Order: sequence, then structure tokens, then C-alpha cells
Amino acid sequence: MDYVATDAAPKAIGPYSQAVKANGLVFTSGQIALDPASGNLIDESFEAQVHRVFRNLEAVLREAGSDFSRVLRATVYLTDLANFQTLNTIYASYFGDHKPARTTVGVAQLPKGGAVEIDLVALT
Repeated sequence: MDYVATDAAPKAIGPYSQAVKANGLVFTSGQIALDPASGNLIDESFEAQVHRVFRNLEAVLREAGSDFSRVLRATVYLTDLANFQTLNTIYASYFGDHKPARTTVGVAQLPKGGAVEIDLVALT
């Protein structure tokens, strides 16, 4: 088992790794819309938060030797399910024709007041 860490994504805000690699798989921790440089939640629109989450995930996957084309499963957490369709549009722009398995869950709140959190399982 190897731990994945990159300065191109936010540092973990708790006792966990950005991702863990094992047996040809990479398991990312959930990413919220934190700016990697400041560690602060971006104070912008839902759309901007989703794009920031995907840029953070992309950096972690790259460090792990993977990318969005190798994602097997995604879990999405939304504080407002009214944003589901907007999320789907942005999500599809990162995955294109690749369609990993996915679960979307409505939650009461996320760390630091984020509107969206996503974690991934991918092939390395």
C-alpha cells in the first residue's frame, strides 16, 4: 500500500491521505472545493466549486499514475439535490464517453461549508 500526496491538490484537513494505492487501484479521499495554495474553500458559485473539485481530483489521480479515463467508481455528495442536473453537466464534461459507476447522496452539510464532495476509485 502506498500513500499519494501532491502539492497540486489541497492537503488533507484531517488524519487521512489524499489517496491510497493498492493492488492496481487508487482510492481518493473526498475532495471539496479547497484552493490548494491557501487551503480555503473557494467562495464562488456551485459550478465553480464543482470544477475546483475536479481539478483537485485530477491532480491526485495524476500523482497516483491515473486519470479520469481509468475511474471505476465515483461517489458524489451534494448539500442541495437541486444542483443534481448542474452537477451532471459538469461531471460529463470531465468524463466524456467514459461512464464510471456512480452514487450521488444528498447530505445535510460538508466540511468547511462546501456544496459538493467527490471521491473516486480508479485503476492505476
